[in-house]
Amino acid sequence: MQAIILAAGLGRRLGEFTAHNTKCMVEANGVRLIDRLMRQLMAAGMSRIVIVVGYEGESLRRHVQQSFPQAPVVFVENPVYAKTNNIYSLWLARDYMAGDDTLLLESDLIVEDAVIARALDSRYADCALVSKYQPWMDGTMVTIDHDDNIVNFIPKKAFDYADTASYYKTVNIYKFSRRFIVNNYLPFLEAYIRALGENEYYEQVLRVLTLIDSTGIKAVDVQGLKWYEIDDVQDLRIAETIFASPEQRLAKMSQAYGGYWRYPGVLDYCYLVNPYFPRTRMVEEMKANFDELLRNYPSGMGVNSLLAAKYFGLRQEYTCVGNGAAELIKSLMEGMTGKLGVIYPTFEEYPNRLPAERRVVFHPQGPDFAYTADDLIDFFADKDIEALLVVNPDNPTGNFISPAGLQRLIAWSAAKGVRLIVDESFVDFADEGDHATLLRNDLLEASPHLWVMKSISKSYGVPGLRLGVLASGDTDGISRLKKDVAIWNINSFAEFYMQIFGKYEGDYVRSCQEFRRERAIFHSELEEIPYLRVIPSQANYFLCEVLPPFTAHELALRLLTDADILIKDASGKKGFEGRGEYVRLAIRDRHDNSRLIATLKSLEATPNQKQS
Repeated sequence: MQAIILAAGLGRRLGEFTAHNTKCMVEANGVRLIDRLMRQLMAAGMSRIVIVVGYEGESLRRHVQQSFPQAPVVFVENPVYAKTNNIYSLWLARDYMAGDDTLLLESDLIVEDAVIARALDSRYADCALVSKYQPWMDGTMVTIDHDDNIVNFIPKKAFDYADTASYYKTVNIYKFSRRFIVNNYLPFLEAYIRALGENEYYEQVLRVLTLIDSTGIKAVDVQGLKWYEIDDVQDLRIAETIFASPEQRLAKMSQAYGGYWRYPGVLDYCYLVNPYFPRTRMVEEMKANFDELLRNYPSGMGVNSLLAAKYFGLRQEYTCVGNGAAELIKSLMEGMTGKLGVIYPTFEEYPNRLPAERRVVFHPQGPDFAYTADDLIDFFADKDIEALLVVNPDNPTGNFISPAGLQRLIAWSAAKGVRLIVDESFVDFADEGDHATLLRNDLLEASPHLWVMKSISKSYGVPGLRLGVLASGDTDGISRLKKDVAIWNINSFAEFYMQIFGKYEGDYVRSCQEFRRERAIFHSELEEIPYLRVIPSQANYFLCEVLPPFTAHELALRLLTDADILIKDASGKKGFEGRGEYVRLAIRDRHDNSRLIATLKSLEATPNQKQS
């Protein structure tokens, strides 16, 4: 068995990374793609490795010869790489290809060893490695039948999003027998080039072969194995994360702050959204209007603040809409001149906007980090603060101040002349959530010192829309805030979502009820895990103290490495110093929560497994 590597391309989309190198000379986690591939092929016992070079070919040739002096490598040059595509590169290697069974690979791949083994160990003499279509995939797709036969190669131009459920992406690794190469592939390759030219792709020949007759090319699924195709700088970053060491992978993903849909198979237990809303009907209405929304500007702040006000039943002059709560938090905090009262641990986006000397911190002393309105009143009674921040339920503890307690805080802060900022992004999940909101015209009018923040991303399950609202009876303050943020601070999709929400409000209420039932089930299941102490929560997450034999970091590492489950190691948050090891677990639906529980139980049996 020999290998042929196609490495002649320019790699323009990688920008500066390929300014003086071909793509396979790019490093991922400090290792060049070609070096990784060469080691894998040599370990697999290839009798010969043929590399077709073009752009910066001499540099590649020199590097391979110096780095792998004992490798059975031969080079084929494509002198017109800038005018041709990989069909011509393969044609130039035809004499070598006809000489042996061949493993054909593209040089911009990064794969784990098991992927190469999957091809070589397959019982099929002629096969393509494939993986079920995922949204991040691009390039040639195939469809297969129940006997693993590839029945069609689907080029980019023929790609149909309506058919993606039946698509598999080619990994761009093929194993061909010499018989197939000589009798089928090379004759058609020559005919195709003569008919359609050299600026094509070798997969097109395979497509023609499957259309004309059954060639016996089989699909070998690599589902569950790690691979990635690197075309641009974003691909490179994702590949480096996927193929990092366990420690590096956890660090890279934790620092990404979202976008986890790009990482195939990862189950996100970090970010906190409603798993039961929006329902399918609402999503379908959004999809039906996609083209119109994409091609048109959104309305300005005037219209969108009206929509947000309608969304929550508020007066427009009390309401400012934001590109997520984060935009509003930034503007609100920058408008402060005095000190902020804050409870640690909490959601740190607010206090992090101020220097440490302008934060007056209350630390709950109980084992569950619980506190009441009266605890806050007692602590801050003699403190010089301009505003008091209350996240209710709090994040990450899930602590909840009852509506009656909030009323006492509102009255106390009014008497003290303190602005009360209440972030109620998670309040709808609370058992009293149906009547715990402070987003009420009568309350805001009577208490103009009260400012209420609501992240629509969280409880409404639409974080990709980036929507938040801030409301207050302080109409001058709200007016200043509206002028501070951009006039077009939300997009047309977010605007349309607010416009149609009223039709689905009943679904939303039911989703919160369904969520509360799931939270109770999940809580009882988590309490069965002996190395977790579960802290009661009224939000859509649980803070858990991690007990021996694990630390929080070790648990997060094991879950990501063993099961592709990403959790939040909360131990580094302010307020936990010296008080143990903690993780925060989002609450998802029954299927996902069952998977997490099963994984946690499996870790109990092997707590000391080392990470490679």
